[in-house]
Amino acid sequence: MIAIQVEQVPIPTPAPPVPPTVFVGSEDAMSAPVFLIAMFAMLATAIIIFLPLMKAWARRIEGKAIDANEVRAELDDLRTRMHELEGERARFVELEERLDFAERLLTQGRAERADRSLGGESS
Repeated sequence: MIAIQVEQVPIPTPAPPVPPTVFVGSEDAMSAPVFLIAMFAMLATAIIIFLPLMKAWARRIEGKAIDANEVRAELDDLRTRMHELEGERARFVELEERLDFAERLLTQGRAERADRSLGGESS
């Protein structure tokens, strides 16, 4: 009989995980005054951006209604301005027509002068 001997090979144990590296007091660390200034700047920016939104939201929650007389007055003002603009638009159309007419006269005059100068040279 043939005997086969099998050697047991030990399994290596895995290496322990590397602990996270923390740099305390390194040159890249932000100093306390710089950190406080940066935090203050971010807080001020957030307040500047969100304060109007918060005020509008608070007014809406309070239920303050817009005065109907103010809305009517603004609507009447807008209507008046719209009628004025419609009158200006008609004036603008008239000015465009006059400009087109003047351009046609100018090009017609140039064409006639060009014809005369060509006709004068050939005769």
